[in-house]
Amino acid sequence: MTHEPYDSQAAAYALGVLDAEERLEFERHLATGCADCQASLRESGEALATLAAELPPAIPPPGVRAALLQRIDAEAARRRPAVRPARGWLTWATAAVAAMLVGGLAVGLLLGSRYEARLTQLAGELDSLRAERGRVEGLLRERANAQAVLDLLRDPGTRLVALAGAGPSPEAIGRVVWHEATGGWIVVAKLPPAQPGRTYELWTFSGGRPSPAGVFDVDASGSAIHRIALAPRVEGFAVTLEPAGGVPSPTGPIVLAAR
Repeated sequence: MTHEPYDSQAAAYALGVLDAEERLEFERHLATGCADCQASLRESGEALATLAAELPPAIPPPGVRAALLQRIDAEAARRRPAVRPARGWLTWATAAVAAMLVGGLAVGLLLGSRYEARLTQLAGELDSLRAERGRVEGLLRERANAQAVLDLLRDPGTRLVALAGAGPSPEAIGRVVWHEATGGWIVVAKLPPAQPGRTYELWTFSGGRPSPAGVFDVDASGSAIHRIALAPRVEGFAVTLEPAGGVPSPTGPIVLAAR
């Protein structure tokens, strides 16, 4: 027997696609100490190891192995002529198809990993843009509210009501800018942020009876500007700490009240 069949079997042996009879025959030949086959087998193993090391860590979807084996069988059956050729040629063809499919799978996994990384990067950039947009919109709202307060202060009919801290927030301060014909604004400072599930609620008083005038939260520095809707015959103002969403009548402690 010539050495030619073994030349093509080394790569197939490294891929694990030899049938049982061919594998035993090739292993018997290796046992004779053939230097050429040992060198070819070593080179094939190093090439496969290099390919595996360059692939990104990934778990193939279920069914990839079965689909790969089916494609190898289908391709081998398509290429097989009516008369069975020499085993060396069939082994080489099977090994070539297997190498082609493994290479295609490697490229697919590599491209998928790169696209996934790019999509993750784009998602992070989009989140940053949304956060920046929200910050800018918040600053614009604060500016518009401050301008509205200044415009109201220029009206001779506007009165300014001072609010002092009380209860759990003695250091808090507040001002109500109020106009009997248009409503007004409350501006607070040094009021600690409410705990989860709680909020600050503003009350207007008429005839000694409180009426809810909206809820608001403060920023990290303890400041807030809140619009007050027009109400008839308002005599005073107060702020209490209430459950989130507000309540129809005061239940929590007073944190700001008119002096």
